[in-house]
Order: sequence, then structure tokens, then C-alpha cells
Amino acid sequence: MNTKTLGCTLLIAGTTIGAGMLALPLASSSLGGPATLLLMIGLWGLMAFTAMLQVEASLNTGKWYLHQLADHLLGPWGKRIASLCILMLFYSLASAYISGGSSLLAQALADAGLPLSQEQAAWAFTLLFGGMVCVGTKQVDYLNRLMFTVKLVIMVAVLGLLLPRAEGQHLLSMPLGQGLLLAGLPVIFTSFGFHGSIPSVMLYLGDCPKQLRRVFVWGSALPLILYVLWQVAILGLLGQQSLIQTGGALDSLLANVGNLVSWPAFNQAMHLFADLALATSFLGVTLGLFDFMAKVTRRKDNWQGRTQTGLITFVPPLLFALYFPQGFIMALGYAAIALAVLAVLLPVALVWQSRKQAEAHHYRAPGGVLALGLAGAMGVLIVGVQISVSMGLLPAL
Repeated sequence: MNTKTLGCTLLIAGTTIGAGMLALPLASSSLGGPATLLLMIGLWGLMAFTAMLQVEASLNTGKWYLHQLADHLLGPWGKRIASLCILMLFYSLASAYISGGSSLLAQALADAGLPLSQEQAAWAFTLLFGGMVCVGTKQVDYLNRLMFTVKLVIMVAVLGLLLPRAEGQHLLSMPLGQGLLLAGLPVIFTSFGFHGSIPSVMLYLGDCPKQLRRVFVWGSALPLILYVLWQVAILGLLGQQSLIQTGGALDSLLANVGNLVSWPAFNQAMHLFADLALATSFLGVTLGLFDFMAKVTRRKDNWQGRTQTGLITFVPPLLFALYFPQGFIMALGYAAIALAVLAVLLPVALVWQSRKQAEAHHYRAPGGVLALGLAGAMGVLIVGVQISVSMGLLPAL
């Protein structure tokens, strides 16, 4: 594996592993151990498969972006749906990351004796990491490698402390009510979202199917491994009832775990992990949005064009994060719908249409009609469950 392939693999993993990973045991506590493990493995397989479907559609048509693919294979309505979902997902995520990142940055600077207001911290966070995205994918790659390496070292150290303390009986807990397995689909599904970065990776890495398969399979498998180990460590240490009693608060979870381990710097290490996880997710999401906006608005790849694209990319989520933070936090509840359309339903429809046409097939993802049908059914199920949870027809985790 060459350095660019490794860098892209870490970019996908870094985009996938957000700060929400720490709260995943809280979000899935009502599901219990076996059900959570089953959902994680199944949804990882779904997302890795649909990533390769998008690669197939891109390589066989020469179109890297979803809105281009949808226009070419599905027509104008497909393009409109793809563009709307991309903007809805990317801008809401970018706004949430700016809001969360500015809070963490303000707290860190205050602890260092450099107080900043929330608004000033939001500007600083956006200029720092958004500026890196504007400079280029190569620079994002190198910065992401550094942050991901530090993040991985922290998690390995923490897991080394927690896993030996896990108790087997805690891991066998079962769902506490009917419908919770379905309600857990959108929560865990969004934890494997990286598809918005696929065009950026393909533009940076090239059109070699073997390398792309390695990047997307291993880049999504690394989060799966960390998710499972973190789930085993926390659920095995605290148990289902203790997790539920935290009330869903991450600070309470970390405090409870910190009381049981002998590492004084545990809380600081986990907060640093959360900071780095949020930053790497922000880089991956906004890199995909930046490249998408550059293509849509036809900006040139020079300093003037990249500056213009940067303004289009970062100013709207920055303004929303400053003035309407609650609106975008609420919109994140619907991110699973946009992600299911972009990451599952569209790739299935695109490949279905592509395979019907007489175009030469330079690459074909594994799986035939049955695999496409199962993936499409899962996408429809996730959308339906998210809508049902939002309407109160299913219990929320």
C-alpha cells in the first residue's frame, strides 16, 4: 500500500470516526450487546458495498460526482434529488461541526488562559481547518494523517486499560423493548457515513479499482473495529443499566469510566480524542463539499477560484452555526434520510441503470441482482424507520 493509498484510507476512516463515537454506547445502550454488534457489522457491510457501487458507476461512465452520475444515468430528476441531498447533508454536518468545534476550541483556549467568545472561536475554527481544505487535498491528507495517528494512539491506550476490565455477562444484554432494533438502524447507520468523500478520493487517487477497493473497504473497516472494541470496553465495564442511568450524557459516561480506571489523565485523553475526531470529520465532510461546489459553480483550480469556492463552502454553515445553531442540530435528525439516499439508494439505482446500458464495464462491484435488491431494501427501510422515529411511531434510542 503506497503512501497516497494509506493517506486516503485514513481520510475515509477519519471522516467516519466522529466525536459521536464516544457516545455510541449510550445511544445503543437499550439495544444490548449482541444486537448492537449485529447492526454494526451489517451496516458496515452495506456501506462498503455501496461505496464500491459508486466506484463502479463512476469508472464505467467517467463521471466522478453523484449529481453528474444521476443526470447521466437517471435524468434531470435524479440530478435534482442528488444535489438536494448533498447540500442538505453536507451543510448541516458542516454547521454542526463548526458549532461543536468552536465550543471545544473556546474551552481549550480558556484553559490555556486565552479566552475567546463562542463567535470568535467559530471564526477561528473555520479559518483554521477551512483554510486547510482551500489549500488542497494533499495538505488535508497530511494533516489528517497526523491527527488520525494521535487519535489512534489515544484510543489504543484507553482500550488497553478498559478491555481487561470488561465483564462477559454485561456483553450479553438484550434489547429492552420491541422496535428498538429498528430504531437503532439510523443511529448506527450514520456512524458509517463517508460517501460524500468518495469523489474527492477518486480525484486524488486516480481510477485504479484495486486501490479504491482497498481504500473504501479498509477505510470503513477501521471504524468498525474501533466501534466494536469501544462498545465491548464500555458495555463490558459499566453494564446496560449503568449506561441507561447516565441519561445519555457523555460527560457522565466519561466520569463513571474515569472513576473505575487508574489513569488520572483519562478524561483529558478522551476530550482530546473527541477534539481530533471532530476535526478529522470536519475535514473529510467539507473536502467533499468543497470539491462538489467547485464542480457545480465551475470555479477554476487556482488561488482565486479556490478562495471563491471556499467562501461558498464555509460561509453558509458558519453563519448558520452562529445564528441558528438549534435549527441545524434539529436538521441532523434528518441527516440519516439524506445519507440513506446518497449512500445507498442512489448508488443502487445508478448501478442498476448502468448495467442495463451497453456501455463498456471497466469495473464491476461484487454481487448481482440479489445484492442490489437487498441493499435497496435496506436503504428504503432506513428512510422509513427514520421518518417513523421522527413522527413518534417508533421509540427513539
